[in-house]
Amino acid sequence: MRIRFKPLAAALLVASSTLAMAQQQVVNLYSARHYATDEALYSGFTQATGIRINRVDSDDAGIVARLKAEGAASPADVILMVDAARLYRAEADGLFLPIRSTLLENAIPANLRSNAAADGGISWFGFSTRARVVVYDKARVKLEDVDTYEKLAAPVNKGKICIRSGSHPYNLSLFGAVTQHMGEAKAEEWLKGVNANLARAPKGGDTDQIKGVAAGECAIAITNSYYLARLMRSDKAEDRAVAEKVSVVFPNQASWGTHLNIAGGGVARHAKNKDNAVKLLEYLASPAAQNYFANGNNEWPVAKGVTTDNPALKAMMGPAGTFKSETIPIGAVGANQTKVQQMLDRVGFK
Repeated sequence: MRIRFKPLAAALLVASSTLAMAQQQVVNLYSARHYATDEALYSGFTQATGIRINRVDSDDAGIVARLKAEGAASPADVILMVDAARLYRAEADGLFLPIRSTLLENAIPANLRSNAAADGGISWFGFSTRARVVVYDKARVKLEDVDTYEKLAAPVNKGKICIRSGSHPYNLSLFGAVTQHMGEAKAEEWLKGVNANLARAPKGGDTDQIKGVAAGECAIAITNSYYLARLMRSDKAEDRAVAEKVSVVFPNQASWGTHLNIAGGGVARHAKNKDNAVKLLEYLASPAAQNYFANGNNEWPVAKGVTTDNPALKAMMGPAGTFKSETIPIGAVGANQTKVQQMLDRVGFK
């Protein structure tokens, strides 16, 4: 028997189907990236795909707590986090759903993503990098005394260093990288030496460390590169003046290379819109999105073949126009965070 739909019924069926399709074209993002310039990034994705982003912003700890509380009922499809230590911890807590994506695996270098799971899936991918550089007062410090991380522990630098808390994820990642390069015993001795060379107790954020050097409170500071780039590109004369008072060096150019930290993300474990989630991650590896990272928040692109013309980043790198970065797996750096914290406790590094 053939069933004939009446015009009204047919119209309702079409409308219902259209509504269902519209409801599917969303992706729910939990993001620890709190940068206003990312708005253009997300708008670009919607314009390119028609998929609307519903975003929840918080810090990394807040996102992790929310995901754990929501469990399988979580609406999150994509998780974006800042720092290798945080990504590693979220992976260890089972918050990511490992995926396979030829596009992502071809675009993102292997050392800037998680190790493959048993089924070959990848839990998270890095989408931008920031270098952990050293800024210094060239009137009080010689370049050759700060051109490696190891030298930060040398007696010549006693009483000269400003740094934020050793337990902050940015430093846990740097110290985790040093541990990976040097081994635990030597890394602990190094941390003991750096702690002995502090000009004051650790406090504030990376921008405060740069300002400390500019003000003469200390002569050496460790900072993520994008904090310095922000000061260099600021529309405030006082910020640019701070940047002009300090010099910058990318450590370990003659050995393992400068430490890179990452911002990255993956598909949430209980994603309800998995296909759209993968599309968002793949978009973040596109040249257009990579340039948003570079020009919007002064981060380096990670996708193969993508470069940046960001004036502050170019000026920071000097005539060479590039720098040597370390190539150890970011996942291994994150995995060292527990032993690093234990070392910090043993040497009294706050």
